[in-house]
Amino acid sequence: MFIEYIVGLSGLIAAGLFIYGLKAMSSPVTAVSGIVTAGYGMVFVVGATFLNLFNVSPDARPHLLVNVALAVVALLLGCLWTGWRGRTVQMTAMPQMVAIFNGMGGGSAASLAAVSLLSDHATSGLHLSVTIVGALIGCISFTGSIIAWAKLDGRMRKPVRFGGQRIFNAALFLISLVLGALTVMQYGTPEGVLPGILFFGAALLFGVCMTLPIGGADMPVVISLYNAFTGLAVGLEGYVMGNPALMIAGMVVGSAGTLLTALMAKAMNRSLTNVLFSNFGDTASSAKGPEGEMKSADPSDAATSMRYASSVIIVPGYGLAVAQAQQKLYEFVKMLVADGVDVKFAIHPVAGRMPGHMNVLLAEAGVPYDMIYDMDDINDSFATTDVALIIGANDVVNPEALTDKSSPIYGMPILNAYKSRQVFVIKRGSGTGYSGVQNPLFFQKNCTMVFGDAQAVLSKMVEAVKALGTA
Repeated sequence: MFIEYIVGLSGLIAAGLFIYGLKAMSSPVTAVSGIVTAGYGMVFVVGATFLNLFNVSPDARPHLLVNVALAVVALLLGCLWTGWRGRTVQMTAMPQMVAIFNGMGGGSAASLAAVSLLSDHATSGLHLSVTIVGALIGCISFTGSIIAWAKLDGRMRKPVRFGGQRIFNAALFLISLVLGALTVMQYGTPEGVLPGILFFGAALLFGVCMTLPIGGADMPVVISLYNAFTGLAVGLEGYVMGNPALMIAGMVVGSAGTLLTALMAKAMNRSLTNVLFSNFGDTASSAKGPEGEMKSADPSDAATSMRYASSVIIVPGYGLAVAQAQQKLYEFVKMLVADGVDVKFAIHPVAGRMPGHMNVLLAEAGVPYDMIYDMDDINDSFATTDVALIIGANDVVNPEALTDKSSPIYGMPILNAYKSRQVFVIKRGSGTGYSGVQNPLFFQKNCTMVFGDAQAVLSKMVEAVKALGTA
């Protein structure tokens, strides 16, 4: 009885730590402590679960010991591998790591559902229905996240689309629902085995088909969406298992993921309906590109202009992460600040390849949080700013999104860097961004390109400012 009390209480304690940790993650200042706190909650509830070994009859312990041994091996392998990957992953590979780890959560929820169905311990039709719904969502999150990982990792470079694809996907989803209903109705009978197997196969296939047509530029929304799916699946399977920690953690993650998905979709100017039921990310190849020539300058000239400016707003993008130049950027910023320049960072909600990618990048370099501004808080400041420095960003500063109705990114809110008195763009070459759309900003009279790897360019800028001496 005492052990049951401890195990039950551990779930509530862990749930409290999860909620506190998630709240702390809402601010960059407390995000790290929030992650650690939530981790402690997970360790606590997992450890308490093993106490169930002492709460069974002696005759059942040998069988339970086998399960415990398998669980320990799985935990060790999982912790060692994820710990190693978390420490060694490059910042450019962080989005695909998040995608694959999220997929593992969905796969785990689907596996729990499968075990529950095989155990023949269902207590009601509601119990069975919740199990099936959790399995469906978990399967979609699992295979969908794997496809998202493949796209982010460059293993699938183009969306896969074909005629009648939406009808096919809708039919496949409907088939999954029918097979799930048959599994519930025929549960516990020999006839219910085949529909159950086909249900899992159809659900896994739908996750693949749902993600294949999505363009790479919309992967931040996809990651957020599947994060919500995984949380919902975990919460439902927590209900099935009667585990309060899983229920609360799943509901918290699911609701947070849903809110984040809504915010990301808004930042992309897409409704949730559009995200869920259309081939979003489809680019229009017929859009006419900008005309003219790009002006270019040496890094030293750009650095000199910023050294004698009154205000500078920096827009980081994926190119900064690719070059691993965040440390060198902050070194350059500190020199400007020391010379009396007002420097701010502007972050677009979908900059990079995942939600918060640029925030994480700047935090890794030690950039103070009070220098980092969200799009809505800083957009009006560009018009009165002397210099906007864009590093490896393209789509999030593309004014075509405001003016060209034929553009695939039309209507997407952007950072108004084009309004600055002078714009410098650090870019490897003159190619398009992740969405495949050329940026007319790069051809404007107030814009100058600084071609080259961000790490090398910023190093030269640092040297140029050093050569100018202090004010």
